[in-house]
Amino acid sequence: MANENEKNGQLQIEVKPEVAQGTYSNLAVVTHSPNEFVVDFVSMLPGMPKAEVVSRVILVPEHAKRLLFALQDNVKKYEEQFGTIGPRQGQQAEPNTINPFNIKKGDA
Repeated sequence: MANENEKNGQLQIEVKPEVAQGTYSNLAVVTHSPNEFVVDFVSMLPGMPKAEVVSRVILVPEHAKRLLFALQDNVKKYEEQFGTIGPRQGQQAEPNTINPFNIKKGDA
């Protein structure tokens, strides 16, 4: 039998303490195949020769698109409240993509 929250269409989400504190990332690498998008969150530290993938999220295409829309909506709300997000000093105005692992488009 469905519980009361399921009947009301509400979803209870639990965040474990070790997940709630988050993971720092200053680079994201996105790749895709016909069936999934892979987002690797990377931590690059100054003076270090290697960057470390600190988290990997694998999404089906429909969820990737929902994430895109959710990020667009939240960036819009953020900019309305705090001002336009622009490039930091020394950074390019347009987003720059990189391919640090020489992965062909569509390969995951």
